[in-house]
Formats: sequence, structure tokens, C-alpha cells
Amino acid sequence: MEPIAAIATALAPSAIGVIRVSGEGAAALASRVFSPAAGKPLDKCPPRTMHYGTMSDRRRRTVDRGMAVWFPAGRSYTGEESAELYCHGSPVAMGEVLEALFEAGARQAGPGEFTRRAFLNGRMDLTSAEAVMDLIDAETAEAARLAASQSGGALGRTAQAVYDGLLDLSARFSAVVDYPDEDLEDVRPDEIRAALDRAEETLSALLSTAGRGAVMRTGVPTALIGRPNAGKSSLLNALAGTERVIVTARPGTTRDTVEEPVRLGDVTLRLIDTAGIRDAEEEAERLGVERSRRAAAQAELAILVLDGSAPWSGEDEQALEAASAAKRLLVVRSKADLPQEPGLAERFPQALSVSAKTGRGIEDIVRAVGGLFPSPEAAFTLTNQRQQDAVRRALEAVKRSRQALELTPDAALTDVEEAMAALGELLGATPREDIVEQVFARFCVGK
Repeated sequence: MEPIAAIATALAPSAIGVIRVSGEGAAALASRVFSPAAGKPLDKCPPRTMHYGTMSDRRRRTVDRGMAVWFPAGRSYTGEESAELYCHGSPVAMGEVLEALFEAGARQAGPGEFTRRAFLNGRMDLTSAEAVMDLIDAETAEAARLAASQSGGALGRTAQAVYDGLLDLSARFSAVVDYPDEDLEDVRPDEIRAALDRAEETLSALLSTAGRGAVMRTGVPTALIGRPNAGKSSLLNALAGTERVIVTARPGTTRDTVEEPVRLGDVTLRLIDTAGIRDAEEEAERLGVERSRRAAAQAELAILVLDGSAPWSGEDEQALEAASAAKRLLVVRSKADLPQEPGLAERFPQALSVSAKTGRGIEDIVRAVGGLFPSPEAAFTLTNQRQQDAVRRALEAVKRSRQALELTPDAALTDVEEAMAALGELLGATPREDIVEQVFARFCVGK
């Protein structure tokens, strides 16, 4: 394919910058702008080995000194002949070298074009390509680990195993139907049923991880819910380790939701501080309470914050009702540094006792959150809507196939082929152009 080139690092001053070239004659192109100190042209130097030298602009004037390496076709990221130039991270200097590569015959790479070529050249499946961008965009440590696993093909191998099992079933059955004179052994219904059961089990497990994959990428949406002055803002500040939210003794000062990402152990929470739940008369506070209720209803986790030094009240009852709308609930008794109300401990014996002032109980929250959101097996995690839709359609087709099997085996074959088509879209084995465009639309230039 025609050679492409781009700056692969951020266009901002930095210690190191990388310029990437890929395509037919990439090493010779890089040799036009990079001169190894050893005296030989770069494309005559050993491949996959770093070489020191000078980098030139279009007029062959030296603009930097650094390192370069080239890769033969079949042994590079894209699967094509490639080269990479490592220089100082000056946007001006890198721009001069890139312009020299364009003049030598390369063209500007589009967003995601290097990874797209890797996909088209069979270096990775579509799920691995998506994982590359997920790794770049990772906002949590869990997201980075998941993306690293999937960029190595973890999800693809799981889906491919299901696809291969259905393909073997379809091929054997088709052979019996198409070649009746060959005396081929019929595929027994119980054998078909067993293969479909295995496929359904794996696809169901995959589909069950869809929501967890999104949470791993961006963090757990977590609403702090409680009556006014229960200690929600103080708890957020204690967990964040900074004065993120203004705290006053006057109740009702939080009027809007405030979001802050906080890392607790291996889990990242997107903590949402909310207005205190009560029957507010002022319009601004009433709107804030409504937003608090919506935040709880949409949250993966609600942390109900109760003032441990005060008795149970009707406002606490309203807060509990709002917090119970979340998918998971964690109850915390705040202000543990003050004398505690015994009635709350009796009402909520499993609640965690915490003091935002002294830090007491914060580690208990970290452990509790880790128990609520354990890290799943990375190979069995869907990370976006496209993957979820493909697996859902494949699972539905497998289930229809099992039902059709009760009528006649050949009726089941049509649904098996539909399941294979959906898995083919997931993997990119039968790529639709609109799906490929959708995947690579997220990419940045240089990757």
C-alpha cells in the first residue's frame, strides 16, 4: 500500500517525539530524512534495531539528532514495511521532518490509519483494534488492564472459539445435506444440542459483562445521598484527599450535583455529591433535590450518608428511599468523631462508621467498594455498545436454533448461520464498511 506518515506523539513540547511511516518503501523513505552515524542508509542497516543519526528537513538541513528503526513487512505493527523516527519532542522539528517525508513520497496518515492497516492485514481483529483506542482513552487502572488484555486478543479468542464451534457444526451439517451420496455420518441432534449449549453458555456470560465493561472504562457512577448536613460533602473531600466541595454548617448549601473521580483501591468511583434530601421550599434547593433523586436512580452505587451523631428522622427516610433506587447501596454513618446515636447503629448494624475529620473508617469504605466491584475476567468483558449488540444478536440466534432443533435439524442451521454472521461482525471476519468506519472514527492521527 502507498506509504503514509504521521507524528505519533502529542503535538506539544515533550522530551521525546515519534514519527511513524508505514507502507511500501517505508524504510527507503525514512532513509531520505534520517542519516545513521554509521554511514549506511537506514534501509541497509539491520532491521528491528535502533540506530543513532541525524534528521533533515526538505533541504537536507539537520534539524535534530535521534534514533530510528525500521521493520520488514510481516514483522511490524501494521504488517507492512515500517519505520519509526525518535527525536526530541519539538513540534517544530517534528513538523519539519514530517514535511520532508511528504516531499519524499509519503502522504499524511488519517485518524487510526496505522491500526486500520493492521486490522486489514490480519495483524489484529476488530475487538483488538477497539482495545487500542480504549487503552489510549483509559481513565482508570482497571480500564487500562482490560484494554491491554483485549488488545492482545483476549475477547477475540473467546468469541472466535464460539464462532469456530458453530462453523464446524454448520460445515458438517452442510456436507451431509449437499453430498448425500458420500455416505457421510449424520450429525446427531444431541451433538448439535450440546454444541449450541456450549455456545449459549459462553455468549450469555459475555453479555452479562456489558455493563461492567462500561463501568471499568469510566469509573463507577456513585451518588452520595443523605439529608442536609449529613456529611456528604465532607466525605467526598475525605475520599478525594482534597477540598473539592465547600462545606459549611448551614444546611441546604449544596444546590447542584458535583462530580469527582476518586480511586479507591483497584476501583475508580465517579463520586457525585448531591443536594440534601428534604422537602425544600426554595426553588433552587428543590431543583437540587430533584437532581439528587435522579442521580441516585441512574447510579451504579449509592452511598447513603447518615449523621451518626443525630437520631433517625423523616428526612433520613426520604434519603433511604432515594438511595435504594440505585443498583447497589452502601450505608455509612458519618461523624464518628462525635458521640454516636445508638438508635442508628441498631437500625443499620452493617453500616460503616466513618469520620471525614479524622479519616477513621475510610479504609473500610475502600474494602467495601472492592467487594462490590471485584475485577472480572478480562477475556469475558464487553466494552462498548457495538460489541454488546453483536453478542446479543448471536445469543438470540443460538437460542432460536435450539428451539428450531425440536422441529428439524436443517431449520436450526439458518439460525446458526445468523449467529456466525453476528460474531463475524464482532471480530471483523465479515466486516461491514459502516462498522469499520464506526470503530476507527474514534482514533487519533498517528495511531
